[in-house]
Amino acid sequence: MLFPNRLGVLVWVAFVHLAGVYLFTSGFLLTRLSLSDTTVCLDQQCTLPPTHKRAVLLIIDALRFDFVTPNPPEPASPFHHNILTLPRKLTASRPQHSFIFNAYADPPTTTLQRIKGLTTGSLPTFVDVGNNFGGSSIAEDSILKQLNAANKKAAFMGDDTWMSANMTFPFDSFNVEDLHTVDEGVIKHLFPLLEDPGRPFDFLVGHFLGVDHVGHRVGPDHPSMKAKLSQMNDVLTRVVDRLDDDTLLVVLGDHGMDRSGDHGGDGVLETSSAMWIYSKGPALAYKSASIPSGLLQYTTFPGTTARHRSIQQIDILPTLSLLLGLPIPFNNLGSVIPEVFWRESSGKDLFRALQINAQQVKAYLDAYRSSSSGAELDDAWTSLQTVWSAVQMAKPTGPEALIIWNNYNRVALAACRAMWAQFNPFLMSLGLALLGMSLVAIWALYSGLSDAKHDWNSWLSAQLPQCIRGMAGGAVLGFLAYLPLQKYLDGMDLLDCVLFASPFVSCIALIVSSKPNLTSKSITSIPFILILHTLSFLSNSFTFWEDRIVPFLLITSIVPFVLTGFTAPTTRLRYRILGFSLLFATCVRLMSISTVCREEQQPYCHVTFYASSSLPSPPFLVLLLAAPAALGLPFAIKRFLSISRSDAGIARSFLPFIITPSLVAGAAFWVIEWMDSAAVFGADWAPMLRLGRTWIARFAFVLPLVLGGAFWWLVPLCIDIEAEQVQMGAKRQVTIIGYANTFGSPLVYATTQLTGQITLALATIALIAYLEVVDSVRDVKVIEAAFANSTPSKLLEVDATPNESYPIQSPGDYPSLQWKSAFMLTPTLSYYLAAVTVALNTLGPIFLIVLAVPLVALWNRAPLPAQAGGDRRPQDTQVKGESTLAALGAMAYFAALLVGTAVSAAVLRRHLMVWKVFAPRFMAGALHLLAADLAVLLGVGVGLERILYRVRNLFRRLGGKA
Repeated sequence: MLFPNRLGVLVWVAFVHLAGVYLFTSGFLLTRLSLSDTTVCLDQQCTLPPTHKRAVLLIIDALRFDFVTPNPPEPASPFHHNILTLPRKLTASRPQHSFIFNAYADPPTTTLQRIKGLTTGSLPTFVDVGNNFGGSSIAEDSILKQLNAANKKAAFMGDDTWMSANMTFPFDSFNVEDLHTVDEGVIKHLFPLLEDPGRPFDFLVGHFLGVDHVGHRVGPDHPSMKAKLSQMNDVLTRVVDRLDDDTLLVVLGDHGMDRSGDHGGDGVLETSSAMWIYSKGPALAYKSASIPSGLLQYTTFPGTTARHRSIQQIDILPTLSLLLGLPIPFNNLGSVIPEVFWRESSGKDLFRALQINAQQVKAYLDAYRSSSSGAELDDAWTSLQTVWSAVQMAKPTGPEALIIWNNYNRVALAACRAMWAQFNPFLMSLGLALLGMSLVAIWALYSGLSDAKHDWNSWLSAQLPQCIRGMAGGAVLGFLAYLPLQKYLDGMDLLDCVLFASPFVSCIALIVSSKPNLTSKSITSIPFILILHTLSFLSNSFTFWEDRIVPFLLITSIVPFVLTGFTAPTTRLRYRILGFSLLFATCVRLMSISTVCREEQQPYCHVTFYASSSLPSPPFLVLLLAAPAALGLPFAIKRFLSISRSDAGIARSFLPFIITPSLVAGAAFWVIEWMDSAAVFGADWAPMLRLGRTWIARFAFVLPLVLGGAFWWLVPLCIDIEAEQVQMGAKRQVTIIGYANTFGSPLVYATTQLTGQITLALATIALIAYLEVVDSVRDVKVIEAAFANSTPSKLLEVDATPNESYPIQSPGDYPSLQWKSAFMLTPTLSYYLAAVTVALNTLGPIFLIVLAVPLVALWNRAPLPAQAGGDRRPQDTQVKGESTLAALGAMAYFAALLVGTAVSAAVLRRHLMVWKVFAPRFMAGALHLLAADLAVLLGVGVGLERILYRVRNLFRRLGGKA
């Protein structure tokens, strides 16, 4: 059969999962509408007279607030505290000209999102699929558009995200391996413009990337960070010296960075960015300004006791616009910074600035209310109108008036933040219903296949057409239902309706035609540990500590096997079960030592994956163990295979000549990367080390992918052939233990940092130990069944139906991706190769473990024709059926975890921690399920089929009947 029934069923299950994930995600991760309206100010009533003719905006990427504050955390770091000191020195000496703020950067704290916020004043959503910022593609009004409308010239240099200025000098923004090229390029083009007496710009943007790149590569606690911040301090000193009195200087970080130097989330270290505003000429504030305290907000940075002045990062947009005499961009939600508008005793300039600001925000909200997405404002509209009425009734002078006008902006900002966290509960419910129905359908399939035993193919031949007809009928039903109901289906289009109805009706058709059996055996085999794990996602505390709890659950899953080991009928089986169970538990326990702590786990968690929480390099012990682990893993695999004499055939060449060199090369890459980052041999060796590690990484990829893949395709078996004849007419005895999952593992191993490599090695040993336990327990059941029925001939048959709940550990939420893996195959960034290596690093371990699922049916199985009721059947029938059951079990495992994460995200969507805990865990669960489904299809559809095909050909050549 060109497309086997069992593979068709697995593809069908994967499609149901994909449709469920799509529908739930469509309702959960919504976007906001980008309005293309532009603020037009013909009578100059929507702006103020400019205080400066031009502005210089310098963005130091990832400049965290404590890098510039005069009151850094205690104890101060010698690498990033008290180094960039110019802002605090000028603030102390010229307090009316210089201001430092702790600017809150709205998450997600990524550069693209933050630059869009800085130039438009808008808020990002968790998943913004609107126009990417860059060039003229931005749909919203921005300060760059307002500059262009006012016939002013803008110049830019640095991060290539900015491309809509008149003079542009862009550099690649994602090559975090390069610490200096972008910054040196900015410096090269920045100072000639500042030194030009004609001042050929009105708005100059310089975007330095070195601080961000140092953070990503080596973390903030590294001499490279000190050197980079010192360079930035020197640059700012030179800039201030060259400023004229008509130029305003704004220096800010687009976001902060966490303790390891990464960003993207909503941790306090990631959202705390620095902002410094400086005027060399006219004072920004009145010396005796008495700004009402209700306009000023303060915050305390972690590790400090001093309160610092805090603002929203988007507040710089209306502030900068009015200081330059420009209208505030239409979509802005920021508020003007009070300090820089109180220029005389009465504060009338501040009152006017707040008034213009509030009127602009009101115009934006009115336009949004009138748009197709206006219903999103329903919940907040009454309160917004109430506050606006208070604004209209406010007196034109006095502190109360200032607070009321400012209050409207803050209420509007809070309402929009809540609005763009809106959801579509209907779509989410459909996605949950589909994912839940998939679990019931898998149960029906599993139950039916188990009952059919060796006749499973005939059973599937009857059930698969039911699924196909159900899908076709459901698609038609969904189409017909959409036509009259479309006006009632808010946020749902025809594709959504068809994607739900087709798999849903198909699941019902399967379940009705093959109802799951509720027997005492099925009830006792319910995976209670999996159910407990699934339900626990409703607790944010469990999600915080999932990396500690899952190993405990994993070890608990081996307990039933251990109990069987104590009562095994032979000494050999007792030793095997108990010994391999102990090895499995030991490996899992050692794996759990490796931790990357979440922010919420502090101070009860100690980072062991890296040298420290702020130094993303491998621990010294890991450096020592890297080479022994790479050499020892193939040796350990060979020892396991030798137990059943499976270290023959391809294993004799594959392990020493492909696996071992690949693993050693993968470890060597990360050791050399550490040498480069730590400057072990000095900066002069950096180019040579980078070139050398790049070619080593390529070798680690090409060897297993090309040569190993070809080798496996041609000879995918571990074979021991005994050709001796015991008596005349007897056939040769062939022992084949087929399917070792060592082809893909070197690729994942190479993309994983050193600590992860050791963890993967332990996981591989734990997996094989578990398979040995399952095989031994299978033998125990066969022996017990044989003697219970007084039929010792049953010992010749092996019933390996994988009805046990085998463990697959799904990692918990990652604090950040390991972006270093993106720079393995090229000295600089290659977007496509980077995506591949980061995906392998992130999802590879899940993929490999699930790819090994057919081993549950294949491990230690001789491919001889089995007997059933006296009739001979194809020798691979039993293996195919059992591998299908194992594949369904793996798909059900990850689907159950995804249902748990989806339910928690849906039920707790208004929880304070939804975007910090529940949403990321749901997305991780969705990616894990899709990776697992793909691994199942490849493992069963390609790996198993190729092996069984080679087995049949082997028997034909030997004269046996396959």
